[in-house]
Amino acid sequence: MGDTFIRHIELLGYEKRFFPSQHYVYMFLVKWNDLSEKLIYRRFTEIYEFHKALKEMFPIESGDINVESRIIPHLPAPKWFDGQRSTQNRQGTLSEYCSTLLNLPHKISRCLHVVNFFQVRPEDMNPVTDSWIKKPEVFLLPKDAKKTLSDITGPIILQTYRAIADYEKSSTSEMALKAGDMVDVVEKSESGWWFCQLKNKQGWVPAAYLEPMDGPDESEEQEPNYAGEQYLVQKSYRAVEEDELTLQDGDTIEVIHKLLDGWWVVRKDENTGYYPSMYLQKAGEENSPGKSELRNRRAPPRRSSIRNAKSIHKQGRRQISQETYRRNSRRYIQSQRNRRRNFQNKADVIMEKNEEEESKPKAQPAVPPRPSKDLILTRCTESTRRKIL
Repeated sequence: MGDTFIRHIELLGYEKRFFPSQHYVYMFLVKWNDLSEKLIYRRFTEIYEFHKALKEMFPIESGDINVESRIIPHLPAPKWFDGQRSTQNRQGTLSEYCSTLLNLPHKISRCLHVVNFFQVRPEDMNPVTDSWIKKPEVFLLPKDAKKTLSDITGPIILQTYRAIADYEKSSTSEMALKAGDMVDVVEKSESGWWFCQLKNKQGWVPAAYLEPMDGPDESEEQEPNYAGEQYLVQKSYRAVEEDELTLQDGDTIEVIHKLLDGWWVVRKDENTGYYPSMYLQKAGEENSPGKSELRNRRAPPRRSSIRNAKSIHKQGRRQISQETYRRNSRRYIQSQRNRRRNFQNKADVIMEKNEEEESKPKAQPAVPPRPSKDLILTRCTESTRRKIL
């Protein structure tokens, strides 16, 4: 057993390939102990053969000797014909299998059999294809946990972006770029690091170095929310540019604009500025090991720091100045204060009216006049009439 081991395996989805014949492969993002992340492809038949060999290596833990001792997860055998429906429906089982596998004792989860199976192969880096046959169709697993696997109704075409400048990678998990490179984006992380693939290469790339093909602006980017969302600073950062904020670990701030490049506009008191989103955590959320490891990375570069950027679009990307953020933020805060003040004034007026009503003397009920003798003799009972005779 070596020092290399797997920290996490994430099932991204599957591909429908057409060479040398139609078949399906699952896409896994494997995260290693050296913080590298590799994209691999495996057929289900390969995964099942791996599973059978693992059971033979650990007969006690697989339940072959005593069923009650089994801790290795179950995996259903492949069907005689695996079509798209079975490939799709099996994703939940595979995700749970990988999660359980890595939580087994280290003698199993870190054995060479497991490590070698999930290592990158040459065909992962350079899939065999044929230029005369159509491109593989990619089906990504929904990230929203509330969605079910049945929500995948058709192929998800990966978005293509263009590199605006050369980028030299600084770690093995990143991917170098040349200006003009066309990359397919597999995953867009809020941190501003996007997982991309370019021909036979995959890796993380700063979103700031990429531009959409149809225009300079990101269609997915949200509008500013001056009400703000409360976040906690998990890692200190000292501002380098004038439009950034210096914050300390433990500070409470409000996020007013989430940008795809990973640099969010935050508000501290009445000051606003850019801050790396990867150093923030939403108030009330628990800190996960994955997020803690992410913060050990450096923040992605900002678009303003890129030299020799060459865009194919005549217009520049729409950008809001910090002065505009501060002005609109102050207006929003003032309007909220005025609203609260007006509400309080109305409440005070109502309370005063209620107090005035309560302080007024209450009117006593009027005593009805005594009925006349004739009226009693006419309308009352015999016993009552006898009393006045």
